[in-house]
Amino acid sequence: MVALVRRALRTRAVGHAGTLDPFATGLLVILVGRATRLARFVERQVKGYRAEAVLGTTTTTDDLEGEVLRERIPAYWPDEATVRGALTAFVGSFAQRPPAYSARRVGGRRGYELARRGKPVTLVPTDVTVHSAELLGWKPPVLEFRAAVSSGTYLRALARDLGERLGTGAHLRALRREWIGPLRVEDALRSEAVGPETRLLAPVALVGHLRQVEVSSGEALVIRQGRAIPAEDASGTAAFLAEGRLLAVAEAVGGSWQPRVVLEPV
Repeated sequence: MVALVRRALRTRAVGHAGTLDPFATGLLVILVGRATRLARFVERQVKGYRAEAVLGTTTTTDDLEGEVLRERIPAYWPDEATVRGALTAFVGSFAQRPPAYSARRVGGRRGYELARRGKPVTLVPTDVTVHSAELLGWKPPVLEFRAAVSSGTYLRALARDLGERLGTGAHLRALRREWIGPLRVEDALRSEAVGPETRLLAPVALVGHLRQVEVSSGEALVIRQGRAIPAEDASGTAAFLAEGRLLAVAEAVGGSWQPRVVLEPV
């Protein structure tokens, strides 16, 4: 996708904020020009997904593209109330074990690189948060659900662990990213619609979750130079704007704002 946009917009300065699994669909945020430097601030935002899991079958990749590891077809499938309860029990913060076939690094190598070579992969669980989980449908063995999750959460792992909780095992067969922070898939362009005349979102649209600080012309000059601005109330991370345009993203350091990303240098 990045290569396609580079050709369409005739620029090399193109990146993305958050990958999608090969079988997944939905929103992929493409960043152009200096906005590529905002990737980490986009990736940290809460993401929303719609997914389908198949109970009774586990796979090597925790999704439909892997090899079947085990089939456990119960005499009776759990009822809808049981499935809903098991799903909503994941709401909250917990340590999640990433899928073996993932981009997480083990000894400097990607997990999927080692797994494809047949080498054992043990990934350290990481803290994630499931903000919400809603059962949309249950027609055994397939359940459809929607979830809002923190950065770093694997929906494949969520489906796998849900299957274990229900005693059947499971894998993910469909996944669609519906939103990241304020950005919605229904507002996105299809790849074939991108061209030299495409109107891009202003960078400020990517950091709507951050504190917004409108600065004076004098402060704007200091920020453009990458220098800190003293502020007694500085805390966390903030977006600095001049007449509505995003100048920089800064972090609080010792009673001042220190620019970390400057989009409009001197």
